[in-house]
Amino acid sequence: MDVLGVVMAGGRGERIYPLTKDRAKPAVPIGGKYRIIDFVLSNFINSGIYAMYILTQFKSQSLIEHIREAWGFSSVLEDHFVIPVPAQMQMGDDWYQGTADAVYQNLQLIQRADPKIVAVFGADHVYKMNIHQMVEHHRAVGAEATVAVVPVRIEEALSFGVLEVDSSWRIVGFEEKPRQPRAIPNEPEYALASMGNYLFETELLLKTLHDDAGQSTSTHDFGRDIIPSLVAGGRLVYAYDFRKNRIPTPLKGEEASYWRDVGTIDAYYEASMDLRAIDPVFNLYNRSWPIRTVGYGAPPAKFVFDEEGRRGTALNSIVSEGTIISGSLVRGSVISPNVRIHSYCLIEDSVIMNRVVIGRGCRIRRAIVDKNVHVPPGTEIGYNRERDREQFFVTESGIVVIPREEPRAPWPLRTGS
Repeated sequence: MDVLGVVMAGGRGERIYPLTKDRAKPAVPIGGKYRIIDFVLSNFINSGIYAMYILTQFKSQSLIEHIREAWGFSSVLEDHFVIPVPAQMQMGDDWYQGTADAVYQNLQLIQRADPKIVAVFGADHVYKMNIHQMVEHHRAVGAEATVAVVPVRIEEALSFGVLEVDSSWRIVGFEEKPRQPRAIPNEPEYALASMGNYLFETELLLKTLHDDAGQSTSTHDFGRDIIPSLVAGGRLVYAYDFRKNRIPTPLKGEEASYWRDVGTIDAYYEASMDLRAIDPVFNLYNRSWPIRTVGYGAPPAKFVFDEEGRRGTALNSIVSEGTIISGSLVRGSVISPNVRIHSYCLIEDSVIMNRVVIGRGCRIRRAIVDKNVHVPPGTEIGYNRERDREQFFVTESGIVVIPREEPRAPWPLRTGS
């Protein structure tokens, strides 16, 4: 096997609570019909890498179900698989102690696959990346390990792991959330933030993880421990500039190096809003680099008139299958499958997740409404911050989040309802 993908999908996602109240962060819905993990898995498949282990841990049930429904391969080809791997405590009685420990506890899977290169990628980001181009760069420079990096402004680099490189982009230093980030050579306004995506020569990875496991002072994390130890040991560790990465046919307005760390509610909301425009900076409709997910088997979306002749309308919005909008206006929003929006409603700049029912005469703006929520008729959300805070989670910027509910019996939509 040439390249084996190992996807880190066990994070708690505490900073995007309550969206992670009942699910792992990679399982959080986004873009109407997708989950966050669909982006990294699509990148692997589109790059011609068909062998992936997905390491899960916290609240993984919905994630495992999604992988089974959306990413199952036939067993005809041995080296084509996407397999979720729950934490199994193979090396002791502890849960994963860090990202490196998660891989260490599953070393037998890597040894069994016997790849030339192991691609360890996170499952927490929204982006398109041709991983094959990163592999080519890794080989061209003779790297033993490669870290994908994205330039960020110096003042924004405080919340990232920041790499220091020499003129050849060999990594000479790494610091997690530095107070004074080191700038890129010849680009004094920018620093290099790690994307949490790594390539390793297999033999080096196995040895390094064995050595790290015996270090009582290590946090067993790729960014904090593994990469710095390789750099300090003089190994050939290089940075891969994500700005050079290209998908086959970018569309009008599409940002070539779009990458968003959806690690906070505000970042998640902003990434969702990036999808709405006529020519979005991140385009889900680019058929040269499709984002794959589960097929819901739902009927097409429907827009109907109410009894007074008002037409259900959606402007600058994504509306997923199975949704019915009756006599209401949806503007600048992302609507997931099987949503019901009754008459006299105004939904603006919001994310509405699966099977939400919005009653008659509601006004909702700048909100994230999680799955299965029934919004009572006449409800206003996003118009009075203090009142919203009494009932819901509200970010400092004013984004209202309504946590998911347990499924209920369906609330049928009638014309005029």
